[in-house]
Amino acid sequence: MAKWLMYLPPLLFVGLAATFYVGMQRDDPQNLPSVFIDKQAPALNAGALPGFPALTDAELRTGKVTVVNFWASWCPPCRAENGTLKALAAEGIHVVGVNMMDRPDDAAAFLADDGNPFAAIAFDPKGKTRLDWGVTAPPETFILRGDGTVAYKFIGPMVGDDYLQRFRPELDKALAE
Repeated sequence: MAKWLMYLPPLLFVGLAATFYVGMQRDDPQNLPSVFIDKQAPALNAGALPGFPALTDAELRTGKVTVVNFWASWCPPCRAENGTLKALAAEGIHVVGVNMMDRPDDAAAFLADDGNPFAAIAFDPKGKTRLDWGVTAPPETFILRGDGTVAYKFIGPMVGDDYLQRFRPELDKALAE
């Protein structure tokens, strides 16, 4: 009986190594696709950030491509990508934000210090909206088509080559539709 047990550790190791190998062969191991791709964006059940235009659910379905960015003032990568968001807004892209798990004064100070790229902002201090959208941690950004369907989800800060090679082509594709 004990003789077959000596084969168990090597078999477990081989099985685990095979699982890791298969996982590493994916096209983009950083890409965690959203279950919302090609589906309507979830409803926004968040309030407004005081002193800023409120993001409503209707604003996600205006007929034009919308970039929805989940962010927080306490998030260093959110600060890093703020310049990219401002550049998108300057291009005429409809950029909106969902401030999550933050304090209103901190969020307002962040926008005052770093600039506000958002046409409208939802305020989600408890993080319920992020759960509805499948957001794990800020920053995460969605590209919505004009009808409110999700075209793409980007996890992480939109900076450098990652932005240029992954996010921008998807945005250009959505704008061309």
